[in-house]
Amino acid sequence: MQVEPETQQQIATIYRNESRRVLATLIRLLGDFELAEEALQEAFAAALKQWPTEGIPANPRAWLVSAGRFKAIDRIRRHSRTSGSSDELEHLVDEEIDLATELDEAHLADDQLRLIFTCCHPALAAEAQIALTLREVCGLTTEEIAAAFLQSTPTVAQRIVRAKNKIRDANIPYQVPERSELAERLDSVLRVLYLVFNEGYSASSGEAVIRHDLCDEALRLGHLLIELIPEPEVLGLQALMLLQASRRAARAGADGELILLPEQDRTLWHRGQIDEGSALVERALRTRRFGPYTLQAAIAAVHAEATVADDTDWVQIVGLYDALLAMEPSPVVALNRAVAVAMRDGAQAGLTLIDQLLSDNHLTDYHLAHAARADFCRQLGHIDDARNAYRRALELARQQPERQFLQRRLQELDDADAS
Repeated sequence: MQVEPETQQQIATIYRNESRRVLATLIRLLGDFELAEEALQEAFAAALKQWPTEGIPANPRAWLVSAGRFKAIDRIRRHSRTSGSSDELEHLVDEEIDLATELDEAHLADDQLRLIFTCCHPALAAEAQIALTLREVCGLTTEEIAAAFLQSTPTVAQRIVRAKNKIRDANIPYQVPERSELAERLDSVLRVLYLVFNEGYSASSGEAVIRHDLCDEALRLGHLLIELIPEPEVLGLQALMLLQASRRAARAGADGELILLPEQDRTLWHRGQIDEGSALVERALRTRRFGPYTLQAAIAAVHAEATVADDTDWVQIVGLYDALLAMEPSPVVALNRAVAVAMRDGAQAGLTLIDQLLSDNHLTDYHLAHAARADFCRQLGHIDDARNAYRRALELARQQPERQFLQRRLQELDDADAS
């Protein structure tokens, strides 16, 4: 049967907006990832057949959950005829559900939260938590996850399968943890969410600076977490993501080339996201129970306050980095602090700090450390050192816009020598 383009587009929009919510509910009702995924696909296949002639139902989500559940029952019924086991079928058939109640917004939000915490259960390896969250909660394909994190598709697929098997075999509950366990479990969820956003905000490889789908999905999940668990670091992480996301339109030129923060057109920054993020930072700071996400958000808020780059309060930013480094020591935080110190005290001060990090064998394979060192050397007139550092950064960079930016910097040095 030929489906009208308008109806096909409507169904595609419903799939994009509702499929992950429907899946989360089906996982709860069916108690099995694989069965729920098959039921979801069969429900949408049924929708493609029925909706063009019967019309799109008033509540597509309820229709899809109901259809998916009955498709799963049919599948189990067929299997039970050959296996002789009907326990699973009896459980699903006998279970009474009130779809009007099960599909209200509160239940759906709870279902998504349950799914997030299940995917980020501490019994799973960190890599598995990320892969499973991206696949089941965000709806990315295995190929997309592999490309985002520079891994082979079979490796990611095996990781996801093992994680699902672990959840099944260990009887990991599909639920939000008890309050006594919440702090430990919430840390895992926030870490995974932050990694998803960062991969979207600055893709580790590929042709684009930004993957908007990952940024938007992380922001959506962050809003969901705030509604259900308004802890200070949940507020802080959402603030950080909003403040960084507010710069997306200014981070790349018309040709896709990377534009650094000092050179961005700040009129393109999204004021609504800045205002929302800044309010969340203040709310988190007032609790005095904040952590590293809130401090990073506070740094981003200081940048957002400056209408031009020269107005940036680098003294305040260095102070915030000092607090962040004391709370969560890491070479990357130290690198970012070194850049802030250079903006406050001059390029030589930043270069000294970065050389110390590199001499301690920290960040030797991190392209941004070499790119920052190259910039400071260029500012100080150490052209040969700058050229070598840019070349090392170029060897390590995998994102095409970053590579183009570094190549342009090298070309500028060559042009200056020629003139």
